[in-house]
Amino acid sequence: QVQLVESGGGLVQPGGSLRLSCAASGSAFSINAMGWYRQSPGKQRELVAAISRGGTTNYADSVKGRFTISRDNAKSTVYLQMSSLKREDTATYYCNSNPARFGNDVSAPGPFWGQGTQVTVSS
Repeated sequence: QVQLVESGGGLVQPGGSLRLSCAASGSAFSINAMGWYRQSPGKQRELVAAISRGGTTNYADSVKGRFTISRDNAKSTVYLQMSSLKREDTATYYCNSNPARFGNDVSAPGPFWGQGTQVTVSS
């Protein structure tokens, strides 16, 4: 089992930056892929970015060049640095942990989810 707790969401103006953090409990953190997903009202949950146990990353086209995912295995924490934020980035952001393919699957979510953190981009 993996428990995930997100933090760092909030209200930010367009063009601003935020850093999301996701702290994981359990010894499986370092062997799982980790990802950030987001969901807006009336829309399906979508992949934002994911990182494998070895550091391979995958980004949605809409955030490439603006968002960076990273992980600190010593702290069992994954981060999402978001820059040049746009109104369309407004959503609830969820952390995800995926043990599939020995922690190398960065294209689909695993069974473990955090509770979500709200990001609102507005002036």
